[in-house]
Amino acid sequence: MDLVIRESPSPFQVVSAGPVTAMIPDAWRPQLAGASDDPRRGIVASPRPGAWAADRPPVEGLAAMWVDGTEVGVPSDYYYLAATTTALDLITSSKRCSSSRHRVIVDHVPAYARGVPDSPGDFVARGNGTCIVRDQLTRWAYFVAAPGYGPVREVGIPSSGLYVVVAVMPESPRAHFLLGRLLERTEFNGASVPEMIAAARPLTFSVIGPI
Repeated sequence: MDLVIRESPSPFQVVSAGPVTAMIPDAWRPQLAGASDDPRRGIVASPRPGAWAADRPPVEGLAAMWVDGTEVGVPSDYYYLAATTTALDLITSSKRCSSSRHRVIVDHVPAYARGVPDSPGDFVARGNGTCIVRDQLTRWAYFVAAPGYGPVREVGIPSSGLYVVVAVMPESPRAHFLLGRLLERTEFNGASVPEMIAAARPLTFSVIGPI
């Protein structure tokens, strides 16, 4: 799989890797996510190559990844657990990071975890927060989805068991706007993050933290 970069007159470039497309600032350098034998696919980008490989988030960057369920070969419930517990460990497990907003759009607990017998076992969430990275205040935003057997399975990448998009930027008056724009312009097989959220067709949702 190769990276395809499309330059534009704006301060951003559009990068594609297979079915994943993301918009990143011109100063960021994109790379393929994961090794050739890694079930994680997608794009990571940052001004400093390899910044996402460390055990802490970068000062600025973006990771847009999906997990190929046909290669992992585990039940779909595994991805529900990953989405709700481990998908964002890079940020949320850091002692110098905190979540200021966590919006759960869909959370249908799998049957084996005491969900209803016909549960689709899907989970979709979006949120943001802050980190102190190398003594610098940064802001981050994320989107995570485990499509399970719910309506999100009908859009995006048919074989994907998990989607994760995380963007990080230094604190600034425009950071919140730019982070939202980066997330919303990320696409999986032509389906943008807002379209995947809309596909979930939430009946209710919850917000943890201030709006």
